[in-house]
Amino acid sequence: MTNSLHPQHNNPLHGITLKTIVTELVAHYGWVGLEKAVPINCFSHDPSIKSSLTFLRKTPWARERVEGLYLKMLRDD
Repeated sequence: MTNSLHPQHNNPLHGITLKTIVTELVAHYGWVGLEKAVPINCFSHDPSIKSSLTFLRKTPWARERVEGLYLKMLRDD
C-alpha cells in the first residue's frame, strides 16, 4: 500500500483526540505548567478541559502549539 492511500500513516497524532491531548498535558504539567509552556488565556484564567477544547478547536495556531508540546512530552518520557 502506498502512502497516498494512508496519508496519516506517519502522523504520531493520528487517532488521538484533542481531549486526550489536553487531559494528558494537564495531568503531566498541571494548569500552571501548561500555561507557562503555552501562554494562552484558556490555561490561565479559570481553566477547564471544556473551555480549552472550545478555544483550541477555533484557534489553529494555539492547537499546533499544544500538539507540539504533547509530542515533546511523549519524546521526553
